[in-house]
Order: sequence, then C-alpha cells, then structure tokens
Amino acid sequence: MADQSTPGTSAPSARKAPTPEESPGTPPSAGSPTGVMSRRRLLGTAGATGLALGAAGAAVGYAAAPTPVKTVPLTSVGADMAMFHGKHQPGITTALQARGHLVAFDLTAGSGRREAAALLRRWSVTAERLMAGEAAAHEDTDVARDAGPSSLTVTFGFGHSFFSRTGLEKQRPLALDPLPDFSSDRLDKARSDGDLWVQIGANDALVAFHALRAIQKDAGAAARVRWQMNGFNRSPGATTEPMTARNLMGQIDGTRNPKPSEPDFDGRIFVPASGTPEWMANGSYAVVRRIRMLLDDWEKLSGKAQEDVIGRKKSDGAPLSGGTETTAMDLDKTDADGNLIVPVNAHARITRPDQNGGAAMLRRPFSFHDGIGADGTPDAGLLFVCWQADPVRGFVPVQRKLDRGDALSTYIRHESSGLFAVPGGAAEGEYVGQRLLEG
Repeated sequence: MADQSTPGTSAPSARKAPTPEESPGTPPSAGSPTGVMSRRRLLGTAGATGLALGAAGAAVGYAAAPTPVKTVPLTSVGADMAMFHGKHQPGITTALQARGHLVAFDLTAGSGRREAAALLRRWSVTAERLMAGEAAAHEDTDVARDAGPSSLTVTFGFGHSFFSRTGLEKQRPLALDPLPDFSSDRLDKARSDGDLWVQIGANDALVAFHALRAIQKDAGAAARVRWQMNGFNRSPGATTEPMTARNLMGQIDGTRNPKPSEPDFDGRIFVPASGTPEWMANGSYAVVRRIRMLLDDWEKLSGKAQEDVIGRKKSDGAPLSGGTETTAMDLDKTDADGNLIVPVNAHARITRPDQNGGAAMLRRPFSFHDGIGADGTPDAGLLFVCWQADPVRGFVPVQRKLDRGDALSTYIRHESSGLFAVPGGAAEGEYVGQRLLEG
C-alpha cells in the first residue's frame, strides 16, 4: 500500500470503439440460421426495444403505430476500448477499472511447453476478440452481449514454477526468484504463486466476468485454476472530476504513483528492449498481494489518529505538513512543541521513493470484500498489484522497510503473495509469450 498515485485516465492504450457502421457483424455460428450479431454492432441498437414507450415514459403496452427509431451508439464507459497488440501488454498503464479478476493457473500433469504454447495462443485470440467487443470464438456465453468493450484488458504472466514445468529453466529471469519472507506475512500457500497468472479488468462487471469465464473455459485440459480473487474500484464518472482512488479505509490511496509522462517512467516500470532475458523485452514484473484490512480495529481510531498512521489528511490526501495532495511532503516540519508533524512511522513517510533509494513501482490495485468471517469481521481489503522493471529494486526494499516500523502494519495482514514475469505486448500475428515458448 505504498504512497503512490493511480494511473491517469488518459492512458495511451485506450481508444474509442468504432461506430456500428464501421464494425462488421460476427459471421453466423454453426447451427444458427441467423448468426450472432457482434457486441460492437449492438452498441447502436440499445433503443430498439423501447418502441412501446413514449418520450415522456408512457405505460408499457401503449398501442401506437411503429415509428422509426434512431439508433444511438454507446458513448463514454461502454465505448472505451483498449488495444490488445502493442509494445506493452494492456492492463499496466491502463487507467484503473471498476471491476477486476485475478486468477492463477497451474499446468496439469502431462502438460508441458507444447500445451502451454497452445494455451497462450488460445488465450491471446480470446483476449483480442473480447477487448474489441466481439464474442469469443467458441461457445460464447453471451454474458456481455449487450455491452461495449468497457475498457476490458486481459494481461498474462508466468510464475517461477512455469519454467521448470515447461523445461525452460534457462529462460527463467533472475528477477523472478522468490520474494523473501517478511515479518508481516501470514501467507496462505494455496492462494499464492502459480504457473500462470491472468489479470482481467473492465469498467462493467458483466464484461469482466465474461472474460474471466472465457479464459477459464479456454484453459481446457491444459491447466486448472489454482486461485481466483475478485476486486473493484470506484466507477468512472462517480465523482465530479477524476480523482486518486480511495481504499476501504477511506484514505486516498496512490498519490505518488509514477506517471507515464515522467521521463524515467519506462526505465523504472518496464524491462528495456536490450534487457535479459530477451523474451522479457518491454515486459514488467507484477507483485500480487492479498492484503486484509482489519477494518473493525481501524475504525475505532479517531480521524486524527488515522491521519497520523498514514501521514496524510483523510479529506483530500494532502500531507500533514500542509498543501494539497500533490504538494511535496515536508518530513522535517515540526509543531510548536518540536514534534514531527508527519510521524516518524507514518506510512507515507516510509514509502516515499526518496526514502528508499529511489525504489519505484506502479501500483494498480483493486479493493475486495469477500463477506463476513466466522468472527464477525469483514474479509475485506486490497488486492495489491504493483509493476516494476525489477522487483528486487522496486518492491522488496520498500516492503522490508515497512516491516521494520510502519504504523499501518497494525491494521493490515498480508494473506497471499505472488510474483509474475509479464512479457511485452504481442505484435500483430503473435500471441503473448510466443518469443519465450517458440524461441
């Protein structure tokens, strides 16, 4: 839960969906005399079912002669589309999405490099189609039939164990060595790690679920689900202007995230084109942590005590030393009694990059709430996902420092963990990971 800002809403990977007139329909499916109309084509037909209602909202069933209905394409949230092909995989610099699914798979007994390559090929085809607002190529469930792309992204990564299962140990990056143990860890091994990792995000819950179901079905006999986690964020347009997200503690969370506009952004987040191994060029490493928030304990604190734990005002995210959310924190400022205004163990102080040798990571989390536990406390918190060119220089030093005295540690619990190598984006005609699996 480092003190870094969320990605902006103008992510370079997003573009608007084509209008219905520009989008060809999906060819008829086998056994269907009429075929299945593509989701993009349906964007312009949303008003066609309301013929019986007058403009002022007449009662259902009002008898009237059929009149031409102007088809209006979806705009805003539903029409936003991310690109599958590109230098980097989608879902890294894409703006935070309202709904997310994280899922890890293990290859099944007998599945090796050949089966993994076929699986990544299937997954890539499915991801490309769904992100474009089309139905899955086979046995589509129609869950998202009426929706636009809704900024759907599907991102794929490889865990440490993937390389031994596929005979590719020599291609395993050194940066993928297992994370060290941290004193705050209370990890459930069954919900940690995995051979393969998939991140799904969208601004519509049904679109996100549709992608999750398609990916799970595509796994077939080659892989089985190891664990799955579901998350959410604030929906786009829920605030009067774009804002840094809030977490379930009510705190603005992510103020100091590195931004794509910064000149050193790529160097801190992505593996360089000349990096090693070659197949990881333009890729990144994702650290995934399920962090339980002990909300009952947290909510017993006064507002002032909560702000002291974080080091920022709860109302607007401004540092306790003064200014606005983006004002640089004055770590040396004291009150009239000579006490530090930003406490020495405040979370925002400990996680500042300039207090950690410049360590930087791009945080892109989801909140989660999985019901109420047997003890009556909410099973809720943060699905922490952070991206960096090298986790040894990005995540590890910050987490070690948090271990040694972060005031927030009393109110959170790290319950699962994973580290995944996420290769660069697939070029046109490629599938994700092809340079590894066929290199």
